[in-house]
Amino acid sequence: MTNQQIDGIADKNFNTPKGRKVFKKAVFSCWLGTAMEYADFALYGLAAATIFSEVFFPEQTPVIALLLSFVTYGIGFIARPIGALFFGYLGDKHGRKNVMMATIALMGISTTLIGFIPSYAVIGVWAPICLVILRFMQGFGAGAELSGGTVMLGEYAPSKRRGLVSSVIALGSNSGTLLASFVWLLMVQMDEASFKEWGWRVPFMGSILIALFAVYIRFHVKETPVFEKQKNEMMKLRLNNEKHIKKDERSFWQRSRAFWTMVGLRIGENGPSYLAQGFIVGYVTKILLLDKSVATTAVMIASLVGFLVIPLAGYLSDKFGRRITYRMFCLLLMIYAFPAFILLDSKNEIIVILTIIVGMSLASLGIFGVQAAWG
Repeated sequence: MTNQQIDGIADKNFNTPKGRKVFKKAVFSCWLGTAMEYADFALYGLAAATIFSEVFFPEQTPVIALLLSFVTYGIGFIARPIGALFFGYLGDKHGRKNVMMATIALMGISTTLIGFIPSYAVIGVWAPICLVILRFMQGFGAGAELSGGTVMLGEYAPSKRRGLVSSVIALGSNSGTLLASFVWLLMVQMDEASFKEWGWRVPFMGSILIALFAVYIRFHVKETPVFEKQKNEMMKLRLNNEKHIKKDERSFWQRSRAFWTMVGLRIGENGPSYLAQGFIVGYVTKILLLDKSVATTAVMIASLVGFLVIPLAGYLSDKFGRRITYRMFCLLLMIYAFPAFILLDSKNEIIVILTIIVGMSLASLGIFGVQAAWG
């Protein structure tokens, strides 16, 4: 199906009262699912940076324990592309709705169970093993959540508002990061012993509530009109004569070029984003020895600023084009990269907070705001 055909179906659907109602429900569903995905991931990153080294790797030196915590963090990123390919195939075959219900349930269950893992002091090496398994499950589900939500919104969005509508995905991720950092900031106000014993577990256990609500919402969301039309067309072809179904004669590169382009675009944004949310939080807390609340506060404020930056990026991409807008935010990120760690090493709390805010909100989230529409 061509882009022009997709635009025609989406525009026609949006121009009816019923279509607009379904569209709004789909937008909310995609926002909520992406918010949960990034709340889970941001929560894990903050925990890995501040407490997991003590709970799961207490026999190691502080630096080695921190590195091992981030190794478990990285397991989720290994699982994400695997989950995206697996659920992406199922989504094309059986529909977006069923797959997105499955992914949100998988993320909710795995994140909640992380909160129930006994510490290393209780079950020894099985504690980090359980952590790795659940982290892989979390990443496996999360990999399809973002891509599935992007596809669903792209197929629902009217052609002239696709950039702005698709930025809802980025707003969802930002909402999740904000929620995770806010809850974590409340938790780190506890005394050290209580936080280490049970306080860090509360946000993980609470994620099941968001998961249940998200599954309920998605149960009432219809399949996209684009998918339904394409499914009907394929069924008609098979009923008439399967030989009429044309085989794609393009080379592997021609067929997969858009995919690899998006992989490159995601690396450019995703790497610095998780560097700010994960490694820098750990660096500020464990290496610079600043209070846990400093970096967490910075992540929370950056998420708030992102609510302005993300829709602005989507709007600018509709007005001036995806390429020029994307390059502008990439340039901001490149300029920021050079002085970032020099500023962090000042150990001045205000400077540290501002450095994290600029990197996350003005650069990474601006890039993210353009990506969904481009993909």
